Amino acid sequence: MKAAVFRRYGPPEVLTIEDVEKPVPKDNEVLVRVHATTVCTIDWRFRSGKPFFFIRPMIGFLRPKKVSILGLEFAGTVEQVGAKVARFAVGDRVFGSTGLRMGAHAEYVSVPENKGLAKTPDGITDEQAAAIPFGGISALHFLRRAKIAAGQKVLIYGAAGSVGAWTVQLAKHFGAHVTGVCSTANLALVKSIGADSVIDYTREDFSKGGPIYDVVFDAVGKTHARQSLRALKRGGSYVLVGANLSAILGAVRLRLTGAGQVIGGMARVQPGDFDLLANPVATGEIRPVIGKRFAFHDIAEAHRYAQSGHKRGNAVVIIQERLNV
Repeated sequence: MKAAVFRRYGPPEVLTIEDVEKPVPKDNEVLVRVHATTVCTIDWRFRSGKPFFFIRPMIGFLRPKKVSILGLEFAGTVEQVGAKVARFAVGDRVFGSTGLRMGAHAEYVSVPENKGLAKTPDGITDEQAAAIPFGGISALHFLRRAKIAAGQKVLIYGAAGSVGAWTVQLAKHFGAHVTGVCSTANLALVKSIGADSVIDYTREDFSKGGPIYDVVFDAVGKTHARQSLRALKRGGSYVLVGANLSAILGAVRLRLTGAGQVIGGMARVQPGDFDLLANPVATGEIRPVIGKRFAFHDIAEAHRYAQSGHKRGNAVVIIQERLNV
């Protein structure tokens, strides 16, 4: 099978499409023929090897030893099932996440039946399904930890990205009043996915003289701590996804003073989460935002776009077109 392989850290050009051995599913695994995948933050961070002391202890200090094929999210068709698999059958449309095992930037990926895999509902394309797991699970996990509730005021910084766009829509789904912060070019997009109000960070500081929020959700790790804390009500929740040093120091301060709770770390999937996210996509209530689509042979360009800092929603890569559509 064809796969995008990297054997050293570096820019997008370190990726090469090569012939590699097709995976053989274990008894509890499902082999998926991948139709669509994405390039998300963890993909380009693994490829670049940065930040050094976060990425390299996980996969190798001098070169990537534990991962050679990237790809966290996928959607496709079941090609083969292991002897003990009961939930899926050959031909089922599925989507899911490989977690930090990666491997979805390939024509086939083998995943456990009961971990990170769900059937794709009718009405969802493979491209949309592939854009659900990373952004959707991240948004859902952290909103849950912030105890999101109807009537709360939520500010989302980086509202046009993969995690941000999902957070806007899920917060609205749970009944919150949502303010999205983004660049000038993305104001209309963020408004179109449900934000009650939008702030252009290039022209306005959201923390000066504005509302005080129950939740300040930094979806891209680019806020300044003092700025975010000024906008947070006492006892509120400060959510940090991919936090920078300033935000981390501010989080320590917030925790020490007892002014609110700091929420960060890794997002975790609960049973039924993929279905919970996919159902409102199937009905049209929520739409995964796809910024750009790339052919498999242009996967290096997809990495460049995802790493640019100006990605809208998801960078989707078409691995193989689905037959009999």
